Amino acid sequence: MDPNPRASKRFFATLLFLGSAASLSGVHAQTLDQALVSAYNANPSLNSQRAATRATDEYVPIALSGYRPQIFGSASIGTQWVEGRYDTGSGSAISHYKTDPSSVGITISQTIYDGLKTASSVRAAESQVKGQRELLRNTEQSVLLDAATAYMNVLQNSALVDLRKQNLAAFQEELRSARQRFSVGEITNTDVAQAEASVANAQSTLAQATADLNTANAVFQRVTGLKANKLSPGRPIDPLLPKTVDAAVALGLSRHPAILAGQHAVDQGQANVKVSEAALSPTLTLNGEAASQYNYYDDGDPIARGTSAAATLNLSVPIYQGGSEFANIRESKELLSQSRIEVDVDRVQVRANVVQYWGALQAAKDAIESAQASVAANEIALRGVREEWRVGQRTTLDVLNAQTSLFDARSSLVTAQRDRVVASYTLLSAVGELNATKLTLKVATYNPKTHYNQVRDAWIGVRTPGGQ
Repeated sequence: MDPNPRASKRFFATLLFLGSAASLSGVHAQTLDQALVSAYNANPSLNSQRAATRATDEYVPIALSGYRPQIFGSASIGTQWVEGRYDTGSGSAISHYKTDPSSVGITISQTIYDGLKTASSVRAAESQVKGQRELLRNTEQSVLLDAATAYMNVLQNSALVDLRKQNLAAFQEELRSARQRFSVGEITNTDVAQAEASVANAQSTLAQATADLNTANAVFQRVTGLKANKLSPGRPIDPLLPKTVDAAVALGLSRHPAILAGQHAVDQGQANVKVSEAALSPTLTLNGEAASQYNYYDDGDPIARGTSAAATLNLSVPIYQGGSEFANIRESKELLSQSRIEVDVDRVQVRANVVQYWGALQAAKDAIESAQASVAANEIALRGVREEWRVGQRTTLDVLNAQTSLFDARSSLVTAQRDRVVASYTLLSAVGELNATKLTLKVATYNPKTHYNQVRDAWIGVRTPGGQ
């Protein structure tokens, strides 16, 4: 069945831990860390979330503007025609003249008290910024997990393609031997047909495996921005994981960005309630105004000029505004309740995910041991069946079945090794710690606080810190 069992074992050894044969053909193989670095820097979903975080930063200076004065300038210019009729005693007379009035002025308004609306708005904006940062962390986790999964899928499918090629070669060799034995009358045409059917099935499964590999390559390029080329073996990240499931659950409940984002949403909701309640409070503003008016007469008279200045302290007390203010307050309170419930939902979900993926990791470890034992047993069984077939004690179908069982065992081992690596990354994501810093990736870590500090106290300017 297998023309060279020892070569087969050496070939299969290259597949252990998902190190494909392609990874052995060059020293410049891509590594999992390189794929993660590329995804961290170039993934469009992650970069989009970073842009959303920078946009959210602007809510704080928008809220802070409530503490600052508002200044408006005004100017006007025009022409006025005046015609007058009056009684002179001896009759009536008509006079007319034209003027060119113009004016310039400036108005300043400073809010002194607004029912703490501005202070509450600032707190709400700051909580929203913090929540957005946690959403960014969550997106980073998702992207890095997708990159690790895509990398391991390429390795897995590459290994399965190599295995199916080996399996096809073994079936073709069996078909050749069957035809030789049939020509001398040692076996029947049924044995040849069985071998031909195995070859056809192996060709079909190889085509499907090749298509799966092409799909895996496409996903890998979409997530990481790289073309898969000579991938190095992937490794699990067990040293970064908690030692027990209880420790993992505790870490997830305290560090997962989904929970932290929900908690910041609660803080934002509390501040929004205060903002809504401020609509029932009086507002005190200080207003200042200065203006100059000019009239230019066309009859040679002197220019008329007037200057005025005023400072007023205005108090506005809301009495009834149609009821919308009360509806807004009730709505804010219900949204706050919803935010608190969603935090509980997130906690339950995180706990369930951690337990689930902890179990998946342990199952993958056990599956590797079982698959390794199965491979060893099926290799021995295939050699025995083949020897018995040569002396006429086994049929061709027995050999084909033994070869198929060995292939299935090897495929199961490849899949278990892939699952082992992916499960370790998934568990680290479930506890909220899958990030570039934890993985010690060689990247310039994106710090959302940098942009926030650049824009928080900016009073003027339309250009972003990025130069746009």
